[in-house]
Amino acid sequence: MNATIELEATGKKSNFEILPKVTPAGEISGEFLEVSMGPHHPSTHGVFRMDVTLDGERVVKLKPVFGYLHRNHEKIAEGTAYLASMPYTDRLDYFCSMTNNWAYALAVEKLAGLQVPERAEYIRVITAELTRLQNHACLCGFLLQDMGALGTPLMYAFREREKILDLFEALSGSRMMCNYMRFGGCRVDLSPGWIEETKRVVENFPRFLDEFERLLSENEILIARTQGVGVLPAPLAINASITGPMLRASGVNYDLRKADKYGIYERFQFRVPLGDHGDVYDRYMVRVLEMRESLKILQAALRDIPPGPISDPKAKVRNFRPKAGEAYGRIEAPKGELGFYLISDGSPNPYRYRVRPPSLINLTILEDMCLGHIIPDVVVILGSVDIVLGEVDR
Repeated sequence: MNATIELEATGKKSNFEILPKVTPAGEISGEFLEVSMGPHHPSTHGVFRMDVTLDGERVVKLKPVFGYLHRNHEKIAEGTAYLASMPYTDRLDYFCSMTNNWAYALAVEKLAGLQVPERAEYIRVITAELTRLQNHACLCGFLLQDMGALGTPLMYAFREREKILDLFEALSGSRMMCNYMRFGGCRVDLSPGWIEETKRVVENFPRFLDEFERLLSENEILIARTQGVGVLPAPLAINASITGPMLRASGVNYDLRKADKYGIYERFQFRVPLGDHGDVYDRYMVRVLEMRESLKILQAALRDIPPGPISDPKAKVRNFRPKAGEAYGRIEAPKGELGFYLISDGSPNPYRYRVRPPSLINLTILEDMCLGHIIPDVVVILGSVDIVLGEVDR
């Protein structure tokens, strides 16, 4: 029988239970402790819960529980016009609205046969790589905060993020919910002086990265808390459809910017950083190295961006009705493969609208990474996954 601990002062049940431990022979030997972490636990990065079963301090079972933030995104999109869903994509991974916009626009462009002008392609690459910079910087800051480093790393990261959000605000009118991409291009052209200001941000970013790495990468506490912790073997990562920095930290060389060459990424020289062990430290280092590669892409794109139109003139705003058919558009978002699957029946609304969110897929192997570790390790492992509940629940 389950033994339930009650709070003496109120007589109410707490969020953990003591369960009898049963041996393979069916004998009871000791007890398991079942703990519910969340949905308001500070380590859970949003309204997310982990039901953890402990043998002493060791994790023997873990069940991710989500759905607290479900907003019916996909069903709403099937009842509204194609363009009207663009602002909803901002609310998926709300750290990365520019890349959310791009993935959706790419799917609709495939469905409708639209061509994107060259200047708009460069703008998309620039905004996507700026998004990658601020996402990875903040992830490293949050990860260190989960380890107990309160203040400095996260504030350093947010200081740099503010500069990038200022650029997004100058371009789109909004810092986070940008609603900037359009089918066949972008909503507005770059404002005067925007490229020069972006170049200044990009030129100064390596100084931040050098400073960040001196502070963190060889820190003995970070190394002790991350190396050998939360190992994700490459075969499991592949079989579980893990993508993005988590997959590459396990040593799998797969990046959609190289594999699909969507947009104009084939024009840029950059390498794909890979890890050796697939642990939390590798996931941290891969993101640091990816920021350095993003800077190379940004420098080239800002140097070579051409003049010209920013939208396909065939892209109609009113009475937009793609021909009947289906399309899947995907990009290498900061957290992994973000894809939109659309079916058109020739009406103004999608017949089917489905999102492939990297945060949700990457969460599916959380238990595998946590088994055998202790609770403080679980907090750090979850932090290294880099989730946003907006796209987990949709």
